[in-house]
Amino acid sequence: MISGAGVALAALARPATKPFLGSSHPARPTAVPAAPRTDPGMPQTALDAARFSVDPALLGRALAALEQHSGTVKARDRMAIVDFTAPSSDPRLHFLDVVNGKASRLLVAHGSGSDPGHTGFLERFSNAFGSNASSEGAFLTGDYYTGKHGRSQRLMGLDPTNNNALDRAIVIHSAWYANDDMIAAHGKLGRSQGCFAVGENKLSDVFSFLGEGRMVFAART
Repeated sequence: MISGAGVALAALARPATKPFLGSSHPARPTAVPAAPRTDPGMPQTALDAARFSVDPALLGRALAALEQHSGTVKARDRMAIVDFTAPSSDPRLHFLDVVNGKASRLLVAHGSGSDPGHTGFLERFSNAFGSNASSEGAFLTGDYYTGKHGRSQRLMGLDPTNNNALDRAIVIHSAWYANDDMIAAHGKLGRSQGCFAVGENKLSDVFSFLGEGRMVFAART
């Protein structure tokens, strides 16, 4: 049972009031429609959606991080959780709509430095420059730009385990190696350089759901 987590989710749903601050990676801005404002209430059905979508222990850690960073993460009606315990062949990028009690999942790649043997499983995290690894912790979604990976979204690392994310250019972007057909062809996704790479036809959905100023929490159980 995670009823306690459900109560916490309802209490944490708040509208966005503070934009993402700054960036060290200037690039051409990309306009993304703002997400609609929502009622901060949450129906009881959200408890079941969260239970079947995310491991309860991981959900608890994400909620604790959301509370810990409440001074920075002002938009708490929606969040994403990446369960890096699962292989890249599983849809392990979880989207939780706290207000409407809905959950969905997508495939997401991890960094080559986290899986040097390309097994499909994340073996280690790193916050180091040049590691090409995924980092663990809470991230704040930032602004959008168009760069070498096309449309992308900056992320600010909020923990000591990922506080180099902005300077490492750890972002959300799409990639061919994160498309669904990679699973049928290879049984796993390709690897990024530490970024959260999603399928080419999924990026707009990710941008629309997260918007700016929301939390992405990445960890293993």
